Amino acid sequence: MFFSNSLENQLQRWNETIRNQPKNPNAYIRRGMVNFQLAKIDESIQDFDTAEQLDVRIKPYLWQRGLSYYYAERFAEGAEQFEIDLTVNAQDVEETVWRYLCIARSLGVEEARNSLLTVKNDPRRIMQRVYDLYAGNCTPDDVLIVGQSEGIKGNFYSHLYLGLYYEAQNNLGLAQEYIVKAAENYKIDDYMWYLAQVHKKLRG
Repeated sequence: MFFSNSLENQLQRWNETIRNQPKNPNAYIRRGMVNFQLAKIDESIQDFDTAEQLDVRIKPYLWQRGLSYYYAERFAEGAEQFEIDLTVNAQDVEETVWRYLCIARSLGVEEARNSLLTVKNDPRRIMQRVYDLYAGNCTPDDVLIVGQSEGIKGNFYSHLYLGLYYEAQNNLGLAQEYIVKAAENYKIDDYMWYLAQVHKKLRG
């Protein structure tokens, strides 16, 4: 309850900021993020779109919109957003993994794996291991072992991305098990933790 109340308060604050500064793209991005955290997916996309209309240069930085596209089941647009993001952030495993997830949901896992973009220098060990999993070069257990060695944050990310991996394979039982664990057992102050909550809510 505390979280959702504080999100509602944040939403009111950004509504007010936007009333006072209707041409401020950052305010729309921030409100879009809060809308997403409240599982208001369509509203979040509208906010991100408005931000881009106000300043077209921010398009490659709108990774948040890619996540919203995934949950709106607008997978082709999601894949495109993450591909554009990678032009400015080529060492981020999460961007290429989310592109994989969008392609897997629309064209199948084989196509997603075959078109997985190369990322070599993400400094996070857990994300390097997640990348190996999606590339077909390690096992889910390998991911969990690295996650455990990296404390709460590592555990969170290993469980989240295993859950998403299984969702892409249509193994909904394991997808649910891992994402619920990520959301409930490994709470971190991070946008992706809210994503796990949103996932849980939208998937029932």
